[in-house]
Amino acid sequence: MEFLILLRNLINRFFYKIILKQIFFRIDPENMHDSMVSFGVLLGKYWLTRKIVGAFFSYSNKTLEQKILGIKFKNPIGLGAGFDKDAVLVDILPYVGFGFVEVGSIKIAKRLLGKKFQVPVGISIAKTNSPKTVSDDAGINDYVKAFGKFVTIGDYFTINISCPNAFGGQPFTDAKRLDKLIGKIDKISTKKPIFLKISPDLTHRQVDRIIEVSKRHKVDGFVCTNLTSQRNNKRIVDRHVSKEGGISGKVVEEKANDLISYIYKKTKGRYVIIGLGGVFSAEDAYKKIKLGASLVQLITGMIFEGPQVISEINQGVVKLLKTDGLENVSQAIGVDRQTIDPTSSSELDFEGASS
Repeated sequence: MEFLILLRNLINRFFYKIILKQIFFRIDPENMHDSMVSFGVLLGKYWLTRKIVGAFFSYSNKTLEQKILGIKFKNPIGLGAGFDKDAVLVDILPYVGFGFVEVGSIKIAKRLLGKKFQVPVGISIAKTNSPKTVSDDAGINDYVKAFGKFVTIGDYFTINISCPNAFGGQPFTDAKRLDKLIGKIDKISTKKPIFLKISPDLTHRQVDRIIEVSKRHKVDGFVCTNLTSQRNNKRIVDRHVSKEGGISGKVVEEKANDLISYIYKKTKGRYVIIGLGGVFSAEDAYKKIKLGASLVQLITGMIFEGPQVISEINQGVVKLLKTDGLENVSQAIGVDRQTIDPTSSSELDFEGASS
């Protein structure tokens, strides 16, 4: 079976890289994205089309199953926030192979209210990109209002304090402002895990202050990281890249990995980390896991490599785990930062796969 899936993925990769990608990359990116989202919505409407997509792209293995903060994940590879901003693809994405998805960051509560999901769904909450939310109080009220709308929707929250494109910058990366923001959110009753999505451009000193604030509030983990705004990165090949906005993909990989490693080591594994940035292969994902990430997200890797890359990564991680003599992906978390007994699970709230 593993060989057949490997062969299927190779065929899908060839078809995407040699034919489809050559067509897609000649079309305006925004138009192409909109078209693919519309196509995904169509595929997600019907049982038959969902099953066909699953036959072409899905992959499962008990080695990848985890229970984290009370949430069951079939595999550790998720879709990062931003690709499905309107949460219209939640019916088809599980069949593409994702173990979880994060939607947003816009107010989409009505569409999702009462909906059942095939995989865990994270709700990304970001400050509205508007001059009206520039002041601290207005920004906090905006976060709190959106947070309150999703108390009964989805499986976890990600509070995005690091969007490089938001009007007014990233004020809540400042410790005092963040303390005030999370203090308000603490007053909203919810049992769902809460993550902070942080910038790769922060100094370790700034990260230390964010960690200290998190210790005083209900923060369960971090998404490391958002896009980078810096243009002095050696991995930027195109020197004519726009000076505005954030950059994703391989440009942010080293920064994200450094932050994952730093937070995991600094907090001794106290927080759940979702690794994001530059994941194009199983080796990329596994490196983040070994540095301390419990889960991994991607967007750019799927666009450049094709939708079969999710299955390739999951199958590849299984192979890497076997090479390291590990029985479950939870046993690999942070192994590059500590010496562990391969038969034990992580010190966080983890449960490996059970029969």
